[in-house]
Amino acid sequence: MRRTTVPASTSERPDLPVPFHVAIIMDGNGRWATARGKRRISGHRAGVDAVRRTLEAAPDLGITTLTLYAFSSDNWSRPPREVSSLMRLLESYLHRESSECARKGVRMSVIGRRDRLEPRVLAAIEWAERITESARPFHLRIAVDYSARHAIAAAASAAGGGPVDSERFGLLLNRAIHSDPPAPDVDLLVRTSGEKRLSDFLLWECAYAELVFTDRLWPDFGRDDLAQAVAEFRARDRRFGRVVERAQPSLASSNR
Repeated sequence: MRRTTVPASTSERPDLPVPFHVAIIMDGNGRWATARGKRRISGHRAGVDAVRRTLEAAPDLGITTLTLYAFSSDNWSRPPREVSSLMRLLESYLHRESSECARKGVRMSVIGRRDRLEPRVLAAIEWAERITESARPFHLRIAVDYSARHAIAAAASAAGGGPVDSERFGLLLNRAIHSDPPAPDVDLLVRTSGEKRLSDFLLWECAYAELVFTDRLWPDFGRDDLAQAVAEFRARDRRFGRVVERAQPSLASSNR
């Protein structure tokens, strides 16, 4: 099976924020498999190949942090056989790819709850994080058993009853989802498969994110799709609530 390969350095792109954080809701694996008369797990396996393609393409597009929504807290309600297969797929991916990621400068982190994961899955997560801990300059984050609402509630509980500013709350939120090191706010969120909702993903961190929705099913997602999403991001005017003064044309130019 082909290994993950990532360019050693991130391309300098003055037209993009630094750091540049892209989050992706990887949707459509099941529909991809069903359309081909295959079991849903076949779609999830094909989705792993899409992860590799995306990870390979990201640094050349100026992306420094990539967060992938792999398994939401709501996904526990899926059939037990599918859940078990997804966890085995995650465990296998972490064991298979971690060494190569460390060699290529990709730090791996898994965010979300950990109290409901099987010991072998938790061990794979801890191993992957440990051996890639010093890898730079790229940060890959995988969201597993993740719920933004649960994370926000946990951070609010940890804050106690007194006032708390957004910076401290953000630190408590990162602690609640085992986000170490903390990641910058999301700049661009992409969702595949044509669905147009956030599905309880990074609600706090996406406060000012640009949203891009594509009809492409996740197993078919590739370099060109990611490049198109980044190009759409670059074309947007991000004001963060401010009024941007634009230069007025001179009288001479207006009379031409």
